Amino acid sequence: MDLATLLEADRIALDTAVFIYFMEENPEFLPKVVPIFEAIAAGQVAAVTSALTLLEVMVLPLRNGDTATAQHYEQLFSQSRGLTLADIDHAVWRRAAELRATAKIRTPDAIQLATAICTSCRYFVTNDRALADAGGVSVVQLRDLW
Repeated sequence: MDLATLLEADRIALDTAVFIYFMEENPEFLPKVVPIFEAIAAGQVAAVTSALTLLEVMVLPLRNGDTATAQHYEQLFSQSRGLTLADIDHAVWRRAAELRATAKIRTPDAIQLATAICTSCRYFVTNDRALADAGGVSVVQLRDLW
């Protein structure tokens, strides 16, 4: 898929890795994630991620005593224009359980994908090859974007 098509969607969901690549300036994936975050900041596309993402990105900095990075992540999720940190509510839990049962994916992946479905996202951007389209959401592999 090309990046322009992705950014034409009304709303996209982002997996944890997308944020990590951006924050850590991953040399392989930064050229692909920067345009996504620029489009979000410019109001071209709305983005959603599960509250699970905040938990996942904060573990390593907190484990390493790097409170500044942990706070930076919290700021990113609470103050970024166009980015919604979606709560994991009953609808998400229920849909995640269905995904675990039918698609046989891990719980964190099921929660992320269920969040995308429950928030009416068109695409879910990830780098997890184990995930497939579900519930009307197309899974987009970041490594395959051009």
